[in-house]
Amino acid sequence: MLRKPSECGFIRIFARIEMMRRESDISSRLRLAAFAVLLIAASGCFAAFAQIMGNDKSLTDSLRMEFDNTPYFTLFHDNYFAVGTDPFHKITKNNSDVKFQVSIAQRLTKSTLPGHTFLFLAFTQQVMWDVFKNSMPMHDFTFNPGIGVSKPLFSKDRYIGKATLMLEHMSNGRDSTASRSWNRITLGTIIMIDDMLAVDGKFWIPIVDGENNRDILKYTGLFSGGFQVTSRDKKWGGALHLTKRKTWHMSFNISAQLFWRPWKQANQYFFIDWYNGYGENLLDYNQWHNRIRVGLLIRPKFFSEF
Repeated sequence: MLRKPSECGFIRIFARIEMMRRESDISSRLRLAAFAVLLIAASGCFAAFAQIMGNDKSLTDSLRMEFDNTPYFTLFHDNYFAVGTDPFHKITKNNSDVKFQVSIAQRLTKSTLPGHTFLFLAFTQQVMWDVFKNSMPMHDFTFNPGIGVSKPLFSKDRYIGKATLMLEHMSNGRDSTASRSWNRITLGTIIMIDDMLAVDGKFWIPIVDGENNRDILKYTGLFSGGFQVTSRDKKWGGALHLTKRKTWHMSFNISAQLFWRPWKQANQYFFIDWYNGYGENLLDYNQWHNRIRVGLLIRPKFFSEF
């Protein structure tokens, strides 16, 4: 027996409602998982700090001297060169690109400032490059200089991380309607729980001076957290970091990496990187990006700053 047209219409409507409900359930689970990662990172940091405070009196001059004798010029954030696209949509020259970053730091003093802190300068430049378009134009630059003080953290006769207070500026060096800039005061910490796991967290006080990006916090948020994990031989590893956007919803920008070191004595890795969310670069800070890229990664000796 043939169904009436109205019945077919109702069936399609109910089917669509059921599909939307299932998609909503999946989205809610992803948000809860992201929130759980932030809680785990925060818990790890607090637990490690409790241990540090309990061991502070046992710090030795030799440990601090050994730290102060490490190179003054170092890597800061990850340095990388990667190419990729949006794998969930039709691949075109508009959603495929190269992303690379250079990040360095220069320690200006030994850890002899008040509170056994040291002063440092840092500079990071990130570039989005449209290599698949005609003439291969640079899409956007992010210039990120900063100055800060860090306190190296020791526990049980080993260096386990640091706490950092930093003043940063971020801009893309462009004018007119393409200009983007803002500043922030950040407070963050990185703790190595053991030789294979490090957790980190950071929050910032924003100073938004760019006329064309007054709403940037809606997309880049106010705090982030995550973890880094490596195999015991440091050959394999991964990282997951979440940035909470400034909304009342459980919404996050997600950055995840998997990396492999082919040479035992090198700090160079092949890696795959996934970014999902807003704020991947300054020019398009309010546009959603979903990118998977592969490339070459150079990491700092102990851990990467995020």
